[in-house]
This record gives sequence, C-alpha cells and structure tokens, in this order.
Amino acid sequence: MSVLILRVSECERLVNILYEGNKMNKIEKKFKELKEKGRKAFIAYLTCGDPDLKTTKELIKVLCKNGVDLIELGVPFSDPLADGPTIQAASQRALSNHISLKSIFKMAKELEASIKVPLVMMSYYNPIFHYGIRNFVKDAKDNGIDGIIIPDLPADEAGQIELFARKADLATIYFVAPTSDEARIKTAVSHSKGFIYYVSLTGVTGSRKSLPSQIKKDIIRIKSFTKKPVCVGFGISCAKQAKDIAAYADGIIVGSAIIDKIHLAGSKKKALIDVGLLASKLAKAVH
Repeated sequence: MSVLILRVSECERLVNILYEGNKMNKIEKKFKELKEKGRKAFIAYLTCGDPDLKTTKELIKVLCKNGVDLIELGVPFSDPLADGPTIQAASQRALSNHISLKSIFKMAKELEASIKVPLVMMSYYNPIFHYGIRNFVKDAKDNGIDGIIIPDLPADEAGQIELFARKADLATIYFVAPTSDEARIKTAVSHSKGFIYYVSLTGVTGSRKSLPSQIKKDIIRIKSFTKKPVCVGFGISCAKQAKDIAAYADGIIVGSAIIDKIHLAGSKKKALIDVGLLASKLAKAVH
C-alpha cells in the first residue's frame, strides 16, 4: 500500500490551484447578493440538538423567516476550547441526547428543500478526525452543507481537509483574532473561502455588555490583505452592537444570545417565538 505524504507548503500550493479553478459557491453567492443590495450579513449560530434535533430544525426555519442570511450548525463537543459557559452547557445538553455528525447531516438534508440560506457547520477537529476526513467532506456536501469552520485547526495545518473540501466546493472558513500578526492574517485570509471569521475579543464565546474598541481598526487591517468578506463574532448580543459593527464589517455572527433565549424560554413554543423576535431585531439592525 502506497502512502502519499504532503508537506504543508505542497498542500498550500495545491489548495491555491484549486482556489483558482473553483466556481463561486453558495456562501460567496450570498455575500455577492447582499453586497449588490447594500446589505451586511446576519449569521446565526445554533448548537444542534439543544434542546433536541426536532426543535433545532424548527429554530432554523424560524431564523430563516426572520431575516437570517447564513446559519452555523454547531456540532456539540465535550471539550470545546473556544466556547464559553452558554455554548458549553448547550453542547452538554445536546450530547445527552446522543447527537452525532450523522444525525446532524440527516437533519440538514431534510431541510435542504425548505430553506435557501447557506449552512455552515462548525465542529472541532476531533469528531471530524474520527468520522474520517474524506467521509466527512463527502457527507457534508451530499447533505446540503456549504462550508465548515474548525476552531482548533489552523489554516496552515489544514492541508488535507482543504484538498477534499475544495474538490467538493465546500468553503473552509478560518479565524483571525485580535492577537493575529501579519503573517497569521495573510495565511488565514488566503485559505478562507466564503468569509473570514474575526474573533472580536481575546476570550471565549458569550454575550457581552460592551465590546473592544479596536474592532473597527482590526477589520480595516484585515481588509487591507483581502477582498473577501470579514464577519465579526464572539460577544455580540443586541441590535445596537450588531448595527454598530455592521457599519464597517461585512457581517455579524450571534450565537450565545440566541441560545440564552432558547434555554430561558421555559418551553419549546416560547423558545421559537423569542428566537424569532430576537432574529428579527438583529436582522433589521444589520440590514
């Protein structure tokens, strides 16, 4: 049995070749459409299976009806490094329901005919590795997933998964942080497809009453290296914050504030109503 081993530099070269030949995927089309309308993107995050997959499915439909442009499907994981208490708790609730990649793929496939917004899967690398990289990319593509975010897999170590993802026209989206130096920014933006995910603060996810003052400066800096959309996540919790950041970013990402609404609602029916109201306010602020 022969084994192909590629150095990181060789992977990057092959990935760049694939970049050049790829057609515009669904996420890129969405940002192009929004730009033509003079709008910014509202991206919502849900932890799949919290409180259960049936409710997640209904929440996705509610979000789509209330102005969401993209949806992140969070894969629950027992040891998340980037998530704060809200999403950690949501992951534990979902894991207690035995949520798996296969069940999330099945849900995404069932939604494919009824929703038009792109779906981005956010998963830590461990579940993907155990699932099998080639199988993961194939099943993601076959079940209506348009992009992937892997918080603990840096762009310069993702050569193998990028090769499969580019062939499947599956966008890979990477983080840029306030602490990222010029070299790290260049690597992240050159490997990202769809959009660049700017982490607004040096910390974990979770609603914040105020956000760092240097966000605008950092967004301008990132945009000096790329024409790809730059979206801001971590900490955004209200319409005012969303509106302020959308003035200079290409989109905003909200997760913990939505999950708080779900968890505090007290019933699934009220959760759907509360999430719809929050989504509508955020969409109006961003658009």
